[in-house]
Amino acid sequence: MDEPQVVIERAGPADAGEILTVQRAAYLAEAQLYGDPFIPPLVESLEQVRAVLDGDAAVLKAVAGHRLVGAVRAQFSGRTCLIGRLVVAPDVQRRGIGARLLAALEENVADRADACVLFTGHLSEGGLRLCRRLGYHETHRERVAAHLTLVHMRKDLVPAAAAG
Repeated sequence: MDEPQVVIERAGPADAGEILTVQRAAYLAEAQLYGDPFIPPLVESLEQVRAVLDGDAAVLKAVAGHRLVGAVRAQFSGRTCLIGRLVVAPDVQRRGIGARLLAALEENVADRADACVLFTGHLSEGGLRLCRRLGYHETHRERVAAHLTLVHMRKDLVPAAAAG
């Protein structure tokens, strides 16, 4: 049986429950990796996710058929896009969905941002590999707990007019 095509589109408040479900499933492996069941993506409430979707954040979702399989969020600080909560359902990871979400987000924010920044944990090799492959470079590391160092990364964006 053929898998449904994955479509990337803007998420809205009605997607909050599905985004939270995928987020919790995706971050469960991270919690196990760091031995910390209380990482922010796992304790975020449905109301908090809904508030993000109702606010000024740009949130994209990846949909396969009728199923939400991934999402990513962006907020802005001046002309810098702050990327967060890049998630893909565990059963469809390593199929390019995360890369497609990041690329679509970059394209979506290129008129509002000169650069994208994000962070991930130092043990999250898959995430670090993905970001490096997509042109992100490490700017600094921040030790936030005995078991966790955040790796901050940045990618300068090329304005659409200059790219064409």
